[in-house]
Amino acid sequence: MSTPVVNHTWKAMTAAEREQFDEDGFLLIPGALSPDEVEFYRAAVDRVYQNSPSAAGGDALHLLSAVKNCPELAGMLDHPAVFGYVWSILGWNAHVYHSHIDVHPTIREQKPFWWHWHQDGGRQNREIETDPRPRLSVKLAFWLSDVSEPGRGNLTIVPGSHKTNWLVGPPRRDIEWPQPEGAIQVTVNPGDVLFFDRRIWHARSDNFSDITRKVAFFGYTYRWIAIRDEVADLPEQAWWDTLTPVQRQLLGGIGDGTGDHSWGHYPETTPLYGELAARGLLDPSYPPLIP
Repeated sequence: MSTPVVNHTWKAMTAAEREQFDEDGFLLIPGALSPDEVEFYRAAVDRVYQNSPSAAGGDALHLLSAVKNCPELAGMLDHPAVFGYVWSILGWNAHVYHSHIDVHPTIREQKPFWWHWHQDGGRQNREIETDPRPRLSVKLAFWLSDVSEPGRGNLTIVPGSHKTNWLVGPPRRDIEWPQPEGAIQVTVNPGDVLFFDRRIWHARSDNFSDITRKVAFFGYTYRWIAIRDEVADLPEQAWWDTLTPVQRQLLGGIGDGTGDHSWGHYPETTPLYGELAARGLLDPSYPPLIP
């Protein structure tokens, strides 16, 4: 399950990047994955797809629990080219609560209209009463196919919409409705990564091209928020011990009850805290990055 060697120094988000992220709700990181990495991860996703029921009919695949179902993707969890954006926002007491692998082949016939626009978080968007809603989580999208032109199943977003609780839309999702004002299709190359605020209003567009859309999404949140992915049996998997302590933390690993736990009361026993401390990356001016 070895991944291509990646030589990147861990680094924090810059002040300019933080300002742009706060304003737009997303950042695009071009070329975060090397060509060898793209080939490795794409081959792993292809194997998962070919072994799925979707492959027989050439149907789309939306598979939750990315690493559980494709352990080769573990290197994405804390990929050094982009992981700094995650802990720069959430700090060291974080984990992956939701992840998925998406494979979308060409659509040959127009499907009935459906309003796909949403914010991530599900019931969070009904049950939290503040305006705007709190960020709570961020997401990394690792693109493994050429989506450099519109019409290839591009992620569609409304820049700056992450501080808007409601989007004007149809009374029912099956009623034809124009795209939201300001919506754009994000164009990306294989190896690009999109980092975005879970609150940004977004939707997947249809893929009418001859290129199969392939992407892996990892959503990160605070460890005191429950994990949606299926992770309970991961410590029993043969490959679990090949992961780093930080990767195990991100997949829901916690201590033995005498130290590290999801509330973060014992930072010195939390793997990501220790790694950031050793690298001199704890920032006392930013609360999530201090004890």
